[in-house]
Amino acid sequence: MLSSFKQKFRNWAFRRTVETGTVVLNQRRIYILPTRQGFAFAFVLVLMLLGDINYNLSLGYVLTFLLATTGGISMLHAFRNMAQLDIHAGQITPVFAGETARFVFHFNNPGSLERHQIHLHDDDGHHIVFDLPAQASTPVTFDIPAGQRGWLDSGRLTLHTEYPLGLFHAWSYIHFDVRCLVYPRPAAPQPLPAASAQDGNGKVITTGDEDFSGLRNYVAGDAMPRIAWKALAREQGLQVKQFSAMQGQELWLDWSQLPNIAPERKLELLTRWVLDADAQGIAYGLRLPDGEVRHRHGGAEPAGAGGAAGQLLPQSAGYASNVSQLLPQHNSSHRAECLRRLALFGHEET
Repeated sequence: MLSSFKQKFRNWAFRRTVETGTVVLNQRRIYILPTRQGFAFAFVLVLMLLGDINYNLSLGYVLTFLLATTGGISMLHAFRNMAQLDIHAGQITPVFAGETARFVFHFNNPGSLERHQIHLHDDDGHHIVFDLPAQASTPVTFDIPAGQRGWLDSGRLTLHTEYPLGLFHAWSYIHFDVRCLVYPRPAAPQPLPAASAQDGNGKVITTGDEDFSGLRNYVAGDAMPRIAWKALAREQGLQVKQFSAMQGQELWLDWSQLPNIAPERKLELLTRWVLDADAQGIAYGLRLPDGEVRHRHGGAEPAGAGGAAGQLLPQSAGYASNVSQLLPQHNSSHRAECLRRLALFGHEET
């Protein structure tokens, strides 16, 4: 009950909106209060002052006011340890459920003095301590476990310090508009669904002459036109261009063909198959209850004929005439789109 009241009071007293861009910690954003040690220190000073007055101790006065001055200087240093820091959020890499999301924040210390013992934590107990060198920008990684798929918000984070003597607690709140996309947890390795390939003329990437796929070292007997002369001019050695062609059968990963199991389990299976199909170089498509993830072979879907490449295409009569032209795909953007659709299935895509 008490903790809930404290949380509500803090949300009301220190309310801040979600922020974008760079945040500067000025005097309006930094709060400071004595710690328990600070209150104990002040109580001892009061007792010493009463003793000095009672016994008229001149040296006692000197010691008491000297310690009081030290406490005041400690408060100023605690404030200075955070003042004028520039903070902005970095790029977040998607993770799978069960892994750890890594939120990156860049702290810029424009001053000529180092900042020591800066703490960053959230309300769930995740915590990190770091120092900041003078006149430098330092990336700080804040790890949060990703328990379930969907969007993971970093939430409001607390930045605080008790440097140098632990007598004062200076803190500020930061809440950036950054989220980490959490993909479903992949199921245990499962054979790819062979029945999904019965209708297509799908694709497995093999050696061919159609699309450039990279460079390899020169081997005696390689055709001269295949030599990468530009790479040789850049002193990268004698290398040969490689090309690929598409053969085999296409693979549809179809939600409706899965057994009658829990929806989350289906998403885990589909995630595993997307990863395996991508690793094996198989062109694949993804069918979900609200549509298909597929690409037009050789280019993006034109406007008015089903949306841009990589979008989720509704299974309606308006798309039936284009099915023969819309083929599964194998590339990194298609993999990312499939995983994103699985992560946000049933959620708001905002």
